[in-house]
Amino acid sequence: MKVYAAANLRNLALIGHGHAGKTTLVSAMLYTAGAAPRLGRVDDGSATTDYDEEEIARKMSISTGLAFVEWGKPDAKIKINLLDTPGFNMFVHEAKMMLPVVDAALVVVDGVAGVEVVTQRVWNYCDEINLPRMIVVNRMDRDRADATRALESLTNAFGRAVTPLQLPIGSEKSLSGIVDLVRMKAYTYEMGGNGKGKEGPIPANMADQAKEAHEKLVELVAEGKDELMEEFFETGTIPEEHLVPALHEAIREDKLFPVLFTSGLGNIGVDELMDFIVDYTPAASEHHALTGWTAEGGPPAERKGTDNEPASVYVFKTMSDAFAGRISYFKVFSGVLKDDASLQNYNRNIQEKFAHISLVQGKQAVPIPELHAGDIGAVAKLRETLTGDTLGDKSSPIRYPAVQLPEPAITFAIEPKSRADEDKLGVGLHKLMEEDAMLRFFRDPQTKEFLIAGTGQQHIEVVVSKMKKRYHAEVVLKAPKVPYRETIRGKADVQGRHKKQTGGHGQYGDCKIKMEPLPKNSEVEFEFINDIFGGAIPRNFIPAVEKGIKDAAARGYLAGYPVVNFRVSLYDGSYHDVDSNDLSFQMAGRIAFRKAMEAARPTLLEPIMNVEITIPDEFAGTIMGDLNSRRGRIQGMDNKAGNTIVRAEVPMAEMLTYGADLTSMTQGRGSFSMEMHHYDTVPQQLQDKIIEKAKAERGEVKEEEE
Repeated sequence: MKVYAAANLRNLALIGHGHAGKTTLVSAMLYTAGAAPRLGRVDDGSATTDYDEEEIARKMSISTGLAFVEWGKPDAKIKINLLDTPGFNMFVHEAKMMLPVVDAALVVVDGVAGVEVVTQRVWNYCDEINLPRMIVVNRMDRDRADATRALESLTNAFGRAVTPLQLPIGSEKSLSGIVDLVRMKAYTYEMGGNGKGKEGPIPANMADQAKEAHEKLVELVAEGKDELMEEFFETGTIPEEHLVPALHEAIREDKLFPVLFTSGLGNIGVDELMDFIVDYTPAASEHHALTGWTAEGGPPAERKGTDNEPASVYVFKTMSDAFAGRISYFKVFSGVLKDDASLQNYNRNIQEKFAHISLVQGKQAVPIPELHAGDIGAVAKLRETLTGDTLGDKSSPIRYPAVQLPEPAITFAIEPKSRADEDKLGVGLHKLMEEDAMLRFFRDPQTKEFLIAGTGQQHIEVVVSKMKKRYHAEVVLKAPKVPYRETIRGKADVQGRHKKQTGGHGQYGDCKIKMEPLPKNSEVEFEFINDIFGGAIPRNFIPAVEKGIKDAAARGYLAGYPVVNFRVSLYDGSYHDVDSNDLSFQMAGRIAFRKAMEAARPTLLEPIMNVEITIPDEFAGTIMGDLNSRRGRIQGMDNKAGNTIVRAEVPMAEMLTYGADLTSMTQGRGSFSMEMHHYDTVPQQLQDKIIEKAKAERGEVKEEEE
């Protein structure tokens, strides 16, 4: 395999809404360039970048697939690295993680649907890091595909910088080619053919439309460039040799978002798309200098993406393979990485050996002797390196920032089906967590349940399916228990006395306490004050009273949930020289706590979540009504490019099934995220039900124990 320098590399992420045809488009590019023997299809599981068994079964991308093509004139080939990202709401975080390692994004839009909710979201991700974008309106051979409507949708969403560089010839099933508005030539294709277009004149019925579109394009490119403006006013056009570099610069500087038209499945316009990538998208050598820092909390550092700089490598993805073990996908940000090189992992402070580095073509690894700055590769069996780590030359440390992702939106309780499954559960889940940055696995210290958190129900279902197929661990998913808490609203002044007389030593402990609530949502859950004067209780027994109260508070009073936000003052008591001991005073503390709870007006608290919901404008009314029915309090609303963003505070108990409900209310076009905000009192009518249910559950437990 030939080694490429940064100037001859193009790194592109294909991003966009699910079912826009990204994976099929990659397959068509590979087939047209001769890198694949046939045109892979998602439907029959033959697509190069969707090879995981879950992706084949579900007919959709779940994680990013990598591929590359060599394209251009035989003596000046360019290597195009393609990162095919998922477009489904649940997995779109994968796209966000890929963007820092590419030089441009190919935003794929469906010819019928136009801009959809995930299109908008990934566009915003690109905006955050000023990534150049090109738009491909794909699936133009579909029924009801309409170029004019698609362009209108794009302009409404992304502004006047969106401009077509092509026009489709024909539409729907009669799609036969495209018109190149830069070179003013037409290319015709055979549907489902080899993807090589035949050059010819622009059809007569399109000549006026093409001329008008060409003039608009030239005018837009000339804007802000004095020398081009002069040329345009003098001659009425800009010649191709001036227009191509000016377009390249406008795309690189985010001043223009070009639109192209293709059919991935029909293999129409794909060769022109690759020509366009070669001519107009930024080369890896044009990537701006990268900023990181020399060490944790150290001074900032900058590194140019050239071969002359010290080697630095950023790991952007990790996969777990049954045979090869852990596979790390990386980009060489600077320097040259040779096979068998040893690099320092700056995040973990260890040396790692890059044995057998390779390029990635779907699931195939293509060995390569070295990789230059700007190139993307993979290596197996790094010992400790994970996604987001930076490695490089030991003498020139730099750490690049890892991508920040939101917290997972949905949590399930997870139980192994059998004892054998229990042993495999932890191992399998930890390997899957290395692959998936949005997966969490933890134990709730209050409810004692194992919890698994992800972006949505489908995400968790995919994880459970992988657990079964890969690691032979079967699990049951349940809605997690809501971690309610208890507190008090009033004050109490009580005495707790524990007295037990048996043969020999007896037990005696006596304490008087005052209990009162702490300020609402206080950082301190429990405060203990020793107000004993004159030795009513010896100092060595006072910690035992506190421990007794703490133990009783952890077990709860109303429904078995921990009691929080209260203060206890121990102000008096008595003891016995012989019969008093630690245990007696612990018991006295527990008795005093129970008595105080009876008098201090106990109540239940529930977790309130901060929820942010993004939905197309037409669903705003439905969502607001639904949130009200869930006891939600609307905190504010924003509008962004046809989408409404609703912020609300909603009790966690009402949000356990929200993912599935939101999907059905918005036809799959809504997304949400939530995080814990504070605890608040549960309405009285609901308290009674929760307490009754908790008592019934505890009753069942007691029967089982007996």
